[in-house]
Amino acid sequence: MRATKGDQLVQHGRVVGERDKVAEIVEVMGDEGTPPYRVRFEDGHEAVCSPGPDSEIRHREIQL
Repeated sequence: MRATKGDQLVQHGRVVGERDKVAEIVEVMGDEGTPPYRVRFEDGHEAVCSPGPDSEIRHREIQL
Protein backbone atom coordinates (compact mmCIF):
# COMPACT_ATOMS: atom_id res chain seq x y z
CA MET A 1 0.00 0.00 0.00
CA ARG A 2 1.39 3.38 -1.04
CA ALA A 3 -0.07 6.85 -0.63
CA THR A 4 0.83 10.51 -0.84
CA LYS A 5 -0.34 13.51 1.14
CA GLY A 6 -3.85 14.49 0.01
CA ASP A 7 -4.97 10.96 -0.91
CA GLN A 8 -7.99 9.46 0.83
CA LEU A 9 -7.91 6.44 3.12
CA VAL A 10 -11.18 4.49 3.07
CA GLN A 11 -11.79 1.99 5.87
CA HIS A 12 -14.66 -0.24 4.79
CA GLY A 13 -17.37 -1.17 7.29
CA ARG A 14 -16.80 -4.59 8.84
CA VAL A 15 -20.43 -5.53 9.44
CA VAL A 16 -23.62 -5.11 7.47
CA GLY A 17 -25.01 -1.61 7.90
CA GLU A 18 -21.76 -0.04 9.10
CA ARG A 19 -20.70 2.77 6.80
CA ASP A 20 -17.21 3.33 5.46
CA LYS A 21 -14.91 5.78 7.24
CA VAL A 22 -13.15 8.23 4.94
CA ALA A 23 -10.06 10.20 5.96
CA GLU A 24 -7.60 12.49 4.22
CA ILE A 25 -3.95 11.54 4.50
CA VAL A 26 -2.21 14.58 5.97
CA GLU A 27 1.23 12.99 6.52
CA VAL A 28 3.01 9.90 5.21
CA MET A 29 5.27 8.65 7.99
CA GLY A 30 6.73 5.57 6.26
CA ASP A 31 9.35 5.28 3.55
CA GLU A 32 8.32 5.81 -0.09
CA GLY A 33 4.61 6.24 0.65
CA THR A 34 4.18 3.26 2.97
CA PRO A 35 2.30 3.27 6.30
CA PRO A 36 1.92 4.54 8.92
CA TYR A 37 -0.15 7.54 7.92
CA ARG A 38 -1.46 10.52 9.88
CA VAL A 39 -5.07 10.97 8.76
CA ARG A 40 -7.88 13.46 9.36
CA PHE A 41 -11.42 12.08 9.40
CA GLU A 42 -14.49 13.97 8.18
CA ASP A 43 -15.36 15.03 11.74
CA GLY A 44 -11.91 16.65 12.22
CA HIS A 45 -10.48 13.84 14.37
CA GLU A 46 -6.83 13.01 13.57
CA ALA A 47 -5.10 9.68 14.10
CA VAL A 48 -2.02 7.69 13.11
CA CYS A 49 -2.87 4.39 11.47
CA SER A 50 -1.43 1.46 9.57
CA PRO A 51 -4.33 0.35 7.35
CA GLY A 52 -5.37 -3.28 7.25
CA PRO A 53 -6.89 -5.42 4.47
CA ASP A 54 -10.30 -3.76 4.93
CA SER A 55 -8.88 -0.42 3.70
CA GLU A 56 -8.05 1.16 0.36
CA ILE A 57 -6.24 4.26 -0.85
CA ARG A 58 -8.03 6.56 -3.27
CA HIS A 59 -5.41 8.65 -5.02
CA ARG A 60 -6.18 12.31 -5.61
CA GLU A 61 -6.36 13.45 -9.18
CA ILE A 62 -3.44 15.54 -10.31
CA GLN A 63 -4.50 18.88 -11.80
CA LEU A 64 -2.38 20.03 -14.77
